[in-house]
Amino acid sequence: MAVQRMDTAETVIGENSYFEGRFSVKGTIRIDGKYEGAYLEVDQVYIGVKGRVKTNIKASNVVVEGIVVGNIHATTRILLLPTSRILGDIKTPELIIQNGVILEGRCTISNDVAAKASELITKMYES
Repeated sequence: MAVQRMDTAETVIGENSYFEGRFSVKGTIRIDGKYEGAYLEVDQVYIGVKGRVKTNIKASNVVVEGIVVGNIHATTRILLLPTSRILGDIKTPELIIQNGVILEGRCTISNDVAAKASELITKMYES
């Protein structure tokens, strides 16, 4: 599988930049600097190897090479590359974790990301 580097991101937080607050972006954002806030809502997010993010992320696609402290909710896919460090819960239909990743948190992998996995599994078990 080819890794999309998102070099054509509409919004970029550069390596020596720091941004704080709520952030909502239509399109793609690349974070090579530091972002802290209440949440990050975006179509696609790429967190570069020097990227440091402390917030909850909601996106369709998430690619992480840096550090994320917060929950990640992706409606399509999350890709964790070898240098990624995650402290938080993950919820997505597709999760790809490469060798070398450090992850502490709960992972919920389900096509129905709106429902709780425990409810879906219990319903399937009982039928």
